[in-house]
Amino acid sequence: MAKINSNERVVEYSTEFKVRVVALTNQLEVDTVTIAEVMGLHPVMVYRWRQEYREGLLVEHPTRRISMTKKSKPDRPSDDKEIRRLQKKIEKLQKENDFLKKWDEYLKDQKQKSSDS
Repeated sequence: MAKINSNERVVEYSTEFKVRVVALTNQLEVDTVTIAEVMGLHPVMVYRWRQEYREGLLVEHPTRRISMTKKSKPDRPSDDKEIRRLQKKIEKLQKENDFLKKWDEYLKDQKQKSSDS
């Protein structure tokens, strides 16, 4: 929105912000001074931005910003695949481990039966 450039109070507003303020002045049936007060701006700045907009000097360039309301995609799509692959591997290893425990119990039982006989 606004950026202070030096130790003095020099503020630089983004082009998107300026265009939005101009759009507000054009859309709403409120005088420019009121909009400037609400936005915390000096009315002369708003008038100048409106003039620059009319002259074509103030043009909003589309940005590639992502809205915060949208669901963000994972940084790397391969992460999800990797997580699923590892979960499947864990599941498989748990089953193998359970099987080996049962097999060990079975062998102990067989050994116990053969030593009892």
